[in-house]
Parts: sequence; structure tokens; C-alpha cells
Amino acid sequence: MQPLNTDKQHITLLLDEQRVALNVRREKEPVYRDAAAMLNRLFRKFMKMDPAASVEKLWMYVALEVAVNLHDDAREKNLQPVNSKLEEMNRLIEEALADSSAQEYKIQS
Repeated sequence: MQPLNTDKQHITLLLDEQRVALNVRREKEPVYRDAAAMLNRLFRKFMKMDPAASVEKLWMYVALEVAVNLHDDAREKNLQPVNSKLEEMNRLIEEALADSSAQEYKIQS
């Protein structure tokens, strides 16, 4: 008999009427359930858009949609450090311009 692994739990998800049994870390269980709900929503969306499509084709649409969203999220996340550096540089430039304008005003006065 295997030792009881308390940090994992057995869950069963329903994806398009198909049961999927998994052993997942306990803290990830809500994430898996949310992901299954998202996949089912996308599946229904594409089924309404193309009712004649095969189940395989519908899941292909779902996979493509998820992959595009993942790619966009990764790209946005990769740009966050750049955006924060640009904001800081803009702030410093604006301060320098304000200081130089103030000094110019003093010289001309």
C-alpha cells in the first residue's frame, strides 16, 4: 500500500460531458475547476458559432483561443518591466525639463 499523500487530492472534472480524473495539489484544486469551467464556456461558444463542427474541431478552436490568450498574457507580462522603466524615465525627464525651465526663467529675469 502506498503512503497517503496529504498534499494531493483526487478530483474529477467534466469537460464536454467527458469525465477527467486527476490527482492535483490541494491548493491548485480551485484553479483546475476554474480552468475546466473556462474550457467548457469556450467549447459552448464555438459550438454555437459552428454547430456542424466535429468535437475535435471545436476542441482545436478552444486550444487555439487559450494559446492566443496565454501568448498575449506572457507578452504583456514581459513588457511590464519595460513600461515601468519608461514611466520612471518620463518622470525624470519631466522633472529635468521643469528644473531647466525654472533656471532659464531666473537667468532671463
